[in-house]
Formats: sequence, structure tokens, C-alpha cells
Amino acid sequence: MSKFLLELSYLIGSITFILGLKMLGSPDSARKGNLVAAAGMVLAIAGTVLFHEKDGQSIGNIPWILAAMGIGTIIGWFMAMKVKLTAMPQMVSFFNGMGGACAAIISLVEYHSHPEGSAGYLLIVYLGLVIGSVSFSGSIVAFGKLDEKIKDFGGRYLTYLNLGLLALIFTVLGIAVATPDMLGGSALWILLGLSTLYGILFVLPIGGADMPVVISLLNSFTGMAAAFGGFLYHNQVMLTGGILVGSAGTILTVLMCKAMNRSLLNVIIGSFGGGGASGAAAGGDQTVREISLTDSAILCAYAGKVCIVPGYGLAVAQAQHICHELEKKLEDKGVEVYYAIHPVAGRMPGHMNVLLAEADVPYPKLVEMEEANPNMPNTDVVIVVGANDVVNPAAENDPGSPIYGMPVLKVWDAKNTIVLKRSMRAGYAGIENELFFLPKTKMLFGDAKDTLQKLVAELKDL
Repeated sequence: MSKFLLELSYLIGSITFILGLKMLGSPDSARKGNLVAAAGMVLAIAGTVLFHEKDGQSIGNIPWILAAMGIGTIIGWFMAMKVKLTAMPQMVSFFNGMGGACAAIISLVEYHSHPEGSAGYLLIVYLGLVIGSVSFSGSIVAFGKLDEKIKDFGGRYLTYLNLGLLALIFTVLGIAVATPDMLGGSALWILLGLSTLYGILFVLPIGGADMPVVISLLNSFTGMAAAFGGFLYHNQVMLTGGILVGSAGTILTVLMCKAMNRSLLNVIIGSFGGGGASGAAAGGDQTVREISLTDSAILCAYAGKVCIVPGYGLAVAQAQHICHELEKKLEDKGVEVYYAIHPVAGRMPGHMNVLLAEADVPYPKLVEMEEANPNMPNTDVVIVVGANDVVNPAAENDPGSPIYGMPVLKVWDAKNTIVLKRSMRAGYAGIENELFFLPKTKMLFGDAKDTLQKLVAELKDL
């Protein structure tokens, strides 16, 4: 009976994971999907604690297990409740790293429990250790870079070093599986050290603009490592969850690379970001045209269609709610308003969608880049709030720019562009934006939240 209940809890848990992932595909159902998947996880954990048996023995140390779960739950709850949306990418990266660490620890424990396992068993143990360690150390470095505590570092020599490390890891892994007696138990610690070092050096040189891709890639690594843990324990729900995370993370990584018109290999070794000014902007017209709040309000109030382009600066200023208020105020005046969303805007996949969903912006108003660009020539005013690299014309007309070939939002095709920005400072990729110097572009300097509040006040007076 216990085995039946255990298998049933795993089956239900697996189904909730699949349903939850499906529901995450839309902001309207994402919250519910997250709760459904979480309920399935609780059921799977409860089933394991209550019904799992081995050699007729139930799981021991229940008080310790419950205490650890309680401590982890409290810490996770406080972190999730206190985090700001600007720091959400860092938290996602940190939690992903913890998942990788758990997968690596599982491999360490299982090896010492069955040191004489078959070649297939050892292969799964070592792969879980390697991938989990890379995910852990890489995610921690990504956390530091997103939090601006770790700077970009490295060059071509580091790429060669990483390739050498990767070759060494696979060599040691092959020897440890084919001839276990040659390295013995030391193979485990050698692989742990090499994999941890590789995870650090793998992420260290990657530029800022590529961090969303790296986070997604590391997330898929954690899923793969968890799936190997499912193999070790013959645990269906762990296997299903790991496969779902690994496959979804891989698909998302590929889609983001496509959105940036870059290959995954180019992301890993290209060190995209931090390259300085683009040639076209540096050598062309450097005239900056400012616009007043009153003129901005008049231009928007008498427009037929207004597009708002959100970026990381919107999250920094925590201006999503006042931005939604601006949208409603314009609609009250008969203006059609929509949001143009770039796939890699912000610091993680879907960052802008989460930001605007928190402000209750209706999902149909969020228009993806492929649909937004054809609408730009028919848009009277584009308001760029904190976005930079995803609206840079250098991606299309400057072959010397690091972002050349990357699909961007063609805001310059609109009749007027207003850019809300604190200063002329370059964006996350470290590249000067020639959009700021185009004749149809007007700069509205100041804090995004404060500026939008004043803009809403001006609209009320019109």
C-alpha cells in the first residue's frame, strides 16, 4: 500500500509540474501555475517522507528532515518577500545555484554509498556532480555580476583555458568510468574541483548584455543535474521535474540567442558587452535635443497611437505603476497605447513582463518585438523608459558595433521618440546609443518615476 501511495504522489506531482509549466506561458495564469507546481512538489515531498521504504525500512531522521525543510522555507520566504524587482535576476541566479549545489551533493553522497557501482551508475554520478558544480559556481558568479560586485574579466587566453579545462574534465570522467581503480575515490574530488573552477571561469568573461542567456543556460544545467539525481534514486517526480527544467531552459536559451541573432557558442566565447562607443555614433551628429515636460505631455495627448518601451531603468526607478497610470491617462484622452517588449530587455528572461504584470498592465497590451516593429511607422510617439541597447540603431547600421545583427526595436521609425533617461551614460552592454542623436529623438532627463509622475500631472492639466 505504501508503495502504491508513493507512486501515486509522484504521478500527481509530475502532472502538476507539466500543468504548472504550461500555465507559466501566460501572465494571466502564471501565478496559478506556480502555485499548482508548488502544491505538486509539496505532495511529492510528503509522499517521500511518509511512504518511501528501502529494505523494509522507512526513512529515518524525520525530525532533522523537517527542521531543515522549515529553515529553508523560512529563509526562502523572507528572501522572496524582501527582494526588489531590480534584484529579481540576482535572486533567480542564486536560487538556481543552490539547486546545482544540491545536485552535486547528491552525487557525492551516492558515490560514497555505492563506491563499487557499475560503469553506468558511476557515469550518472559523475555527470550529476560535474553539471551541478558548474551550475552552482557559474550561478554564483552570475549573481555577483548582476549585482555589479564582479566585473567582466578575461580575454582570448581565458577562452583557451576554459576549453582546456573542459577537455580535462571529460578526460578524467572517462578514466574514472572506464577504469575506476586508476583514480579511485580521488576522481570524485578532482572532478568537483575542476568543475567548480570551470563554472567560475566560464561565466567570468561573459559580458553584461548576455547575462539573460547565461542565466537560462545555467538553469537548464541545474535541471539536467536534477534529472541525473532522479535516475540515481529511481524517483519519477525528480526525473520529470529535472527534464522539464532542463528542456525548457534549453529551449529558452536557443530562443534568446535567436532573438539576439547570435549562436550559443558566440555568447559563451564572445564576451559581448563592455565594448565602448560604436563607430557610427562616435563619428556622426552628436547633437542632443531635449524636450520639456509640457511639450512631452502635449505631444502625447494629441497623438493617435503611443508606444511605451520599458527597460531595466524602469525597474530601477520602480516606475511600473506610474507608467500604467500614464497609459490609463492617455487612453482617457482617446490615445491608443501599447507596450513594445524586447525578448532580452532587462536582466533576465521575461523581466519586463513580470515588471508590468505587477502593475496590472493588461497582457494584450504587451506586444512582442516581431509585432511591434511593423507598427512603428504608424506610431505617433514612442516613449523609451530606461531601455538602451534594445533600441540602438547600431545593431542595424554599424558593422563595427558588438551588437551588429541583433534584432532591436526600431523606435526610430516612429514619428517622434522621447527617451526618459538620467544621463547620457551607456547601457548595460557599454555601447553608446546613436538613437539619442537622431533628429526625431528628444531627451527627457531625470529619474523615470519622478518624470512620469510630472508627465501625468501635466496631462491632467491639458
